[in-house]
Amino acid sequence: MAMRLLRGILSLLKWGLCAIGAVALIFTAMIATPLQRPPELRSVSDSVKGVDFSTLPALERFQARDGTWLGFRHYAPSGQPTGRGAVFIHGSSGSSATVNHALTAAMATRGVETWALDTRGHGASGTRGDIGYVGQLEDDLVDFVAFLRRTAPDLPLTLVGHSAGAGFALRVAATPIMQDMFVRTVLLAPYLGYDAPTNQPNSGGWANADIPRLLALRALRKLGIDCCSELPVLALAVPPNSAKILVPTYSERLMRNFATRGYRIDLPALTHPLTIFGGAEDEMMISSRYAEAVQAVKPSVDVKLIEGVNHMGIVTNPKAVSAIAEDVATRGAGQS
Repeated sequence: MAMRLLRGILSLLKWGLCAIGAVALIFTAMIATPLQRPPELRSVSDSVKGVDFSTLPALERFQARDGTWLGFRHYAPSGQPTGRGAVFIHGSSGSSATVNHALTAAMATRGVETWALDTRGHGASGTRGDIGYVGQLEDDLVDFVAFLRRTAPDLPLTLVGHSAGAGFALRVAATPIMQDMFVRTVLLAPYLGYDAPTNQPNSGGWANADIPRLLALRALRKLGIDCCSELPVLALAVPPNSAKILVPTYSERLMRNFATRGYRIDLPALTHPLTIFGGAEDEMMISSRYAEAVQAVKPSVDVKLIEGVNHMGIVTNPKAVSAIAEDVATRGAGQS
């Protein structure tokens, strides 16, 4: 009897180990799936045309809490100072030195003291395409604002973000420890999360995700195994040979952090005014759905669409640049 019971236990153990091995092989195969780079998206590449980079401020650096030196550019206000400030967060792949310079320079010419940050993983900040942990971008932004407060202790700051950077700005605006650092948040063509009704399929050809790898890493996290988050899971449609300027891929932890937690989660937590600007001709987002999507969750969100403007045009098109710069210059002291 005892031998029969032992044989039964050993048989169960054998099949259990086989099942674990099979699952491990499946996870390994999913994680090993190669990330496919999408072809260059010309509407993004062509957005650089017409941007005057001769006025781009010099790169400066500050030291984050982990000792890493992160890059930023400071735009001193010209003309009549408004007594307002702004921190600008670029979109996916970009930096403080890319096409958003057209908008950040315009805000400064309207008297808004403006800082454009190289978010960690981009530009001159850290390892391209990767960060150390989810939450590090928030830590960096807290450190950056503390750095700014040494010279501008009382300046009311508006947080402005574009595309994926707008999703991150929404994440920040909903975080209790950070939301009071900014009197207002402005989102430009925001990416509101993978399940938002405002997304064009595959972001209009801009982004290609490694779905098997993402699903495997998510399943492992639910099992309490947090591994391999440094692996690339998102490829962006940047031009060939542009890696010195643009970031071609994101690690899993950077992709998760440089985004909203989900607009249905973050919007209810807002305590300060929020405005969304979208381009009516946006090829990555369905801008006509912004108002319905966000106001169903947070009716007080202000949504503005600009005709004749695409995704990158929201930071380069003169009509969009003028409207947004004027908005930040005149509503940056907490007005809704």
